[in-house]
This record gives sequence, C-alpha cells and structure tokens, in this order.
Amino acid sequence: MNRASSTLQSSPLLSACSHNLIPFLELKIYNRYQTFSILDDLPTPRILATHVAYTSLPPSIINSNCRIVYLCRNPLDVFISHWHFIPGIPIETPFSLDEAFEIFCQGVQSFGPVWDHELGYWNASLEKSHKILFLKFEDMKENTAFHVKKLAEFLGCPSTQEEETKGVIKERSEFCSFENMKKLEMHQTGIQTTDGIQNKNFFRKGKVGDWTNYLTPSMSAFSEINGRKVG
Repeated sequence: MNRASSTLQSSPLLSACSHNLIPFLELKIYNRYQTFSILDDLPTPRILATHVAYTSLPPSIINSNCRIVYLCRNPLDVFISHWHFIPGIPIETPFSLDEAFEIFCQGVQSFGPVWDHELGYWNASLEKSHKILFLKFEDMKENTAFHVKKLAEFLGCPSTQEEETKGVIKERSEFCSFENMKKLEMHQTGIQTTDGIQNKNFFRKGKVGDWTNYLTPSMSAFSEINGRKVG
C-alpha cells in the first residue's frame, strides 16, 4: 500500500515493530485504558487490524465500503502458536498442553471458537467477494508473490508493468517474508507499551503443520470426531 512512498532501505519496518505500524482496532484505536479514540488522528486511507469475529463487527464496518482481508490458518497450528504465545503475556496464566487443548476444543478463546471465526469470514467472503478477501496462511507460504500481487489488486493498488519488470513483487515479498521479518532488529528487541509483550514473541516459527510436533494422534482424532476436521 505504501510502496510508492518508501524504498526498502527506508521502510518503516526497519525502525518500528510491524504490530505498531498497523494499529489494532480493539487494542490501540479503542481500549479500556483510554476514554477517547485516536481514529481521527490517523491519515486516510486507513489500514487497521483486528481479531474480532465477523459477527461481532459493528454495522459501521460491515455496511461501509471498506475492504476486509481475512487470513486464516489450520486451527491446530493456531492452537500451538497461541499456546506458545500465552506465557509471553504478563497478565495471562500458562496452561499445560493437555489443559490448553481441552479448553481449545470447548471453544473457549479470546475471540470465540476458531472454527466459527474462520467460517464466519469464509461465508461472508462468498457473499461479498468484492469486499472480503479470504486468504490462507498455507497458500501464502507456498506462493507468497502470487498472493501479494492478488492482495495489492484487491486493495486497489495493482502492480504496474514497470514494477513487474523490475521484480518489485518478488523483492517486497522476500522482504516481508516471515524469515526476514523475524531477524529484523525491531522484532528481536523492544516491548509493547500497552501490554508488556516482547516484540520477539510475535515471531516464533511460522511453519505449516508444526502442530504434528506437539499433538498426539488421539488429539487430532478428537478434533475430527467433533466435526472440526483441520488436517
């Protein structure tokens, strides 16, 4: 979205944590620690992030002309990633893997059951494909450049012929890859001022199928039996 105004050498990602560059609607724009919104202070067009389920979005978003990009991931990989992430949150209490898995299967999660969360945006994307782009983490890992180009087109900033000739898509995709983002200095140091989470906690592995290194066959089978096949 901002590639025309900054080179890779001057990219904001070299001086700020990525989670601070795109503010979260429920954490930075509106949160329990402030009595005002900073929304009006942000220049347009605005890019915001959220973990909120589609059914919980306010009409002001659903009925607006804004574009929504939803990124889903295999729920079991989501579970393992979240299980590792929780100990890094100062106000949270870590659980054993068995305890956390039972809670996960019961649908007790911060923003609702993961399967309902993903299906909500998936069904909405089928009805409003012009407004909601549904992306899969696994597909993006397999062919990042293709999906970056698709994302740019959806957001109204398609790549030009000159950019494609110069390999801008490939260049930006590699720069924003998980592997490169993880090693950036801003993601190795620093801490989130609102919740005390270390920036490095946002970048663990970024691997597809990492859940197989933690969950037993019976855990996987339990997920399938309960109508939540995720393999």
